[in-house]
Amino acid sequence: MEGSFLRFYVTQSHKLHGLPLWEWLLHTANKMGIRGGSAFHAMAGFGRKHVMHEDRFFELGGSLIVEVEFIVTAEERQKLFDRLAQEDIHLFYADIPATFGVLTPAKDKAKGGQP
Repeated sequence: MEGSFLRFYVTQSHKLHGLPLWEWLLHTANKMGIRGGSAFHAMAGFGRKHVMHEDRFFELGGSLIVEVEFIVTAEERQKLFDRLAQEDIHLFYADIPATFGVLTPAKDKAKGGQP
């Protein structure tokens, strides 16, 4: 299948409807029927203001980034972007073209070749 690898970058402290934004994104995508999503906590990084943030015990919480990722079809991508537009969310993202599918080794082996 052809589609997009979407990655959203949100701060830990960004909230929407009482939930951390990363959690809201996962719940919303799940309700929309998107097949899967993941959230990853960054260890260190910097953004457009070029301020370094690192995951240290004494650092104030909430300033690090959470990456939220989905692999979606063009239709799913548009539905998700439309939903985000309804919420009027300021959100940085990357949209990378992707080819995706599911390997089924037992079936592929029976056919005598690659998928």
